[in-house]
Amino acid sequence: MDYARSDTAVSGHAEAPETGRPIAAKILIAGGFGVGKTTMVGSISEIRPLRTEETLTDRSLGVDDTAGVGDKTQTTVAMDFGRITLQDDLILYLFGTPGQQRFWFMWDELAVGAVGAVVLADVRRLADSFPAVDYFEDRGTPFVVAVNCFDGSERKDPEDVRIALDLEDGVPLVMCDVRRRDSAKRVLITMVEHVLGEAERNS
Repeated sequence: MDYARSDTAVSGHAEAPETGRPIAAKILIAGGFGVGKTTMVGSISEIRPLRTEETLTDRSLGVDDTAGVGDKTQTTVAMDFGRITLQDDLILYLFGTPGQQRFWFMWDELAVGAVGAVVLADVRRLADSFPAVDYFEDRGTPFVVAVNCFDGSERKDPEDVRIALDLEDGVPLVMCDVRRRDSAKRVLITMVEHVLGEAERNS
């Protein structure tokens, strides 16, 4: 697979150490069930992504809310993992969280060492984004909200989505299609710039 390197510079990021080794950062990709986390990691990763998907069975009936994602046949039960080199001196390690409530206990483990997060949202099920938004707000982890524009879904004004999610003014919100590498890359660049901006403000 071709490396998914960005042609867009991330302004103001920390200089690489004099050893010449690139800076590595851990990023979480979170959001509700079926919102596109596995798809995003797979579309952007420069290595073959690690996936821990299992087939949905009738045992999940009444446990997992599949409203709005009726055609979904698999679900992540642990995490997704991928990597992207944004620049020669900046590598992001991507960890996709499981979306179902019964697996939320794993988020604390996955969040250890993470410098930032992407919260994927689906306008058809915006309420499913609240747990991830609340989680990163409570932890003080910088995050961006990326609205994944599914085929056939109503196009919403970004400001309306911001109001519906009750986001603070400083939280970036971007519209995207995570099936497209360039779109997913733009989300990550926005997230990195936000993390760097927050670090500068807090320094």
